Amino acid sequence: MWPELLIQLQKPQVWLGLALTLLIAYALYRFGRALLGTLERAVGGRPMSALKWLWLLIVAGGWLAVATHVAYLPGVPVLFELGQDIMSGFRNRAGQFLVIIALALIAWNLIGSATGRIVADEEFNRRSVRVQTLKGVVESTLKVLIVVISLITGLQVLGVNAAGLLAGVSVIGLAVGFGAQSLIKDVFTGFFILLEDQYGVGDVITVNTGQLSGGVERLNLRVTALRALDGTVHIIPNGQINTVSVSSKDWSRVVAEVDVTYTANINDALRVLEKVSEEIYADPEWRHFFLEAPEMQGVTQLAPDGVTLRALFKVQPKSQYAIGREFNRRIKIAMDQSGIEIPFPQRSLNFGTAPIEIKLTREDLRGDPRDSQDRLHSPQKPSMTREPEEGELS
Repeated sequence: MWPELLIQLQKPQVWLGLALTLLIAYALYRFGRALLGTLERAVGGRPMSALKWLWLLIVAGGWLAVATHVAYLPGVPVLFELGQDIMSGFRNRAGQFLVIIALALIAWNLIGSATGRIVADEEFNRRSVRVQTLKGVVESTLKVLIVVISLITGLQVLGVNAAGLLAGVSVIGLAVGFGAQSLIKDVFTGFFILLEDQYGVGDVITVNTGQLSGGVERLNLRVTALRALDGTVHIIPNGQINTVSVSSKDWSRVVAEVDVTYTANINDALRVLEKVSEEIYADPEWRHFFLEAPEMQGVTQLAPDGVTLRALFKVQPKSQYAIGREFNRRIKIAMDQSGIEIPFPQRSLNFGTAPIEIKLTREDLRGDPRDSQDRLHSPQKPSMTREPEEGELS
C-alpha cells in the first residue's frame, strides 16, 4: 500500500482532489455543527458534546475513505469501497445540493469573520469613518452575492433551467422597476454618497436643513440611520436626502460667545474672553484638540439685552461640544471674578400714564462664594456628546 501511495502522491491531480475533498468535508462538518447548534438548548450537556464528537468522527472517517478512493488505493478494501460509494452518492442531485449549501455556509461565515477583523482606528478621522462605512456595505453585498449564486447553482442541480428562470426574472424585474423608482433612486443616491465620501458611519449630520439630526449609525445603499440625542433612531431613505450638513468632516469650530451688559467695561470683558480662550488653548487636557490658536473676533453684536463678544476655536471634529461646554464654565467663573455682569432679565411695566420700572437685581458680590471658584479645574470633565440642533425632532 505504501509504495502505491507514494506513487499516487507524485501526481498533481491527486493533491488537487485531496484538497477539494478536504474543503467539502470541512464544509459538511461546519454545516452539521450549525444544525447541532439549533438543538443545543433542547439537548445540551454531555449528549450534545457526544453528538459533536460523533459527527467529527463521521466526517473524518468519510474523508479518509474518499481520500483512499481519490488516491486509488484498492489495497485498502474497506475504505476504498466506502469511498467509492460516498463519491457515487455525492454525484447525485441530493449530494450536490448538500455540498452547495455547506460551501455557501462556509463562505457566509468567512465573510463575517473577515469583516469582523477589520477594525477602524479609535481616533475619529475620515479614514476610520470610511472603513466603518464600507465594511458594512461590502459585507452585505458579498452575502447577497453568495445567496444569489447558491440559489442559481442549487436550482441547476435540481434540474431547473436557470437560464430561462433568469430571463423570466429579468422581465418581471423590469416591470417591477417601473413601480419601484423610489427604491432605484435610493440605491443610486446611496452609491454616490459612498463614492464621494459625503458622510459615513460616526459622522454627525443634519438632513435637508430640517429637524432630523444625529450621529450616523448605519449607512448602506438604501437607507441612512441617524441616532438622535435621546436615543431615537431615524431611518431615512437615501433618495429623500437633498442636502446634508456634516458637523464632523475634516475639522470643526467652536463659536465661543458671551454676552455682557451695556454697563460693563467692554475692554475688560474682551481681555477676560481672550484670557479664558488662551487658558483653554494652553491646557494640556484640551490642547491636543486644537488645530489653530484661538481667533478673537471681538464685539460682534449690540443686542437689545446686551453686548455679544465672540472668539473662534478651530478644533478636531466632534470635539467642539466638550470644548464649548468647558468654555462656558470657565467664562462664567471668569466674569464673576472680574465683576462683569452677564445680562439678566429686565422688564418695564407701564400702569396708565405713570410707568413703574421693575429690575431683577442681585446682591453685592463682595463675600460671594463665587469669588473662590476654580475655573482651571472642572469637578467633572465635559462629555463629547453632541448638542441637539435647534428645532431637532426627538
